[in-house]
Order: sequence, then C-alpha cells, then structure tokens
Amino acid sequence: MRSRLSVMAPHVMGGLDTEGVFRCRVFRDSPAGRGWRRSREIELGPRALGFAALGFLTLVPLLIVVSAADPEQGRGFAQWLGDGLGVSSAAREEVGKLFPRPGQVLQTTTAFGLAALAVFGLSFGAAVQTGYEKVWELPPARWYARWRHVLWLAVLVGSLYLTATTTLWRHSPVGTLAATLSAILFFWWSQRMLLGGRIAWSALLPGAVVSALGLLGLRVFSRLVFSPLIASSAVAYGPFGTVLVVQSWLVGVGVVVYGGALAGRLLYEELPRAAQAVKQRARRQRS
Repeated sequence: MRSRLSVMAPHVMGGLDTEGVFRCRVFRDSPAGRGWRRSREIELGPRALGFAALGFLTLVPLLIVVSAADPEQGRGFAQWLGDGLGVSSAAREEVGKLFPRPGQVLQTTTAFGLAALAVFGLSFGAAVQTGYEKVWELPPARWYARWRHVLWLAVLVGSLYLTATTTLWRHSPVGTLAATLSAILFFWWSQRMLLGGRIAWSALLPGAVVSALGLLGLRVFSRLVFSPLIASSAVAYGPFGTVLVVQSWLVGVGVVVYGGALAGRLLYEELPRAAQAVKQRARRQRS
C-alpha cells in the first residue's frame, strides 16, 4: 500500500505543479499580468506616495494663495479641498481648521513668497512628467524643455480655480458631465504636453478617460470612507488626524494619475489584439 502511494504521490504532485505553472503562465501572459508587471516596474505605489508628498508641500501652498483671491465671498482653499474630496459639511469644517482664512493669506503673502512657491511648484510638474515617461518607457526630456512645467502648472492652477469658483460644476448631472469632460481634456493635454509630443494623441486618449473616471470613483470613495474618517480622526488625533486623511486622499489621486495613464496604455495596446483575436475566431467558425 505504501509503495503504491509512494509511486502515485510524485505523479499527483507533478500534476499539481504543472497545473500551477500553467496558471501562472496564463496570468503572466494576460493583460492583467502585463499590467501588474508594469505597475511594479514604474513603482506605482512609491510614486503615488511621492505625488502626495510633493502635492502637499509644493502645490497646496501655491493653491492656498491663489484661492485667497477668490471673488466669491472669499472662499479659500479649505472650501476647494472640501469640494474636491466630496465630503460632508461636518468633515469640511474639520478640513477648514487646517488652513488660514483668505484675508490672512493675502495680508501675509509677499511677491517673493509667491515667486518661491511658483518655483517649488515646478518640481511637482517634473514629478508628473517623470511618471508619464516611466509609463511609456521614454527617456527623460531635455533640460530646455522645463518651460513645459511652467505652462502645465499655470494651466493646472487656472483650471482648478475655474472649477472651484464656478457653481455650474456642482450638484447637477450636467455639471458632473461637464467636469468629467474637462478632466478628460486636461489629462489628455497634460500627457501630450509633459511628454513633449513624443506619443500620439490617439494613444493618450484612453489614459485620459481612465484618469477622469478614476477621479469620479475616488470622489465616491471619499464620500463613503474619508468623510466619516475625517470626523473620527479629528476626535482621536486632532488636526493631525485630518492631515493624515488628506494625505491619504492625495495618495489616491496619485494612483489615479499614474495608474490611469498606465491603464490607458494597456487599453491602447490590448484592444487591437483582442479585436484581432475575435476576427480570427470568427474566421475559424465560418471555415
């Protein structure tokens, strides 16, 4: 009996190993497997963490100054951020405690400070450009292409300002559709601009669509998760807990920005293959 089991065991184990190897190969050669490998190659997680850190240290101070000039009853960056998060009114009050009032910002801001914020904000554009270059496996751009960061940062701040100060974008299906279309156009243009025109417009469109839809999904997630989390964290840890939640949201935005571009490249490459495979199957069935 033992001899039979000892003879059968290697065959059974070999069959299991063969099946496991086959499944691993199928996953590795699938679009999901290729996407997983590429996300590890571009270091999606660490890059999203870097996006959140740079965004909070360089872009947020610049947006605070810009939002202080809001003509609509002095709405400040806290209100902007609350709209972006899509959280409840109670959570917005906690977010508002983190940032000064618009009047205080305008009184204490100097021309030199604003210029310094703009210079530091350019590093944020450089980080986004590097992420896009990693997604498309492109070499770094030339040093004289830094002007693209200036233009991209100006358009980013301007688009955020218009989105935050225009009531058309909020609380209506038409406004949501308009905001989504504007986000698609911005991500589409951003990839083309930061990559220096090295990738065709048609190849960049899927990434723009995925990124815009990802922001919509993140907004719903924020409403369901971050809104109650801000309230509980504020009670447990004070303002520091709210900062942690905002940083977590920025990490999610980083995942959407880089992951959306990566998913767009996969869609651009995989859809023709899938269409070709469908055509081949149809030909075989006819024959």
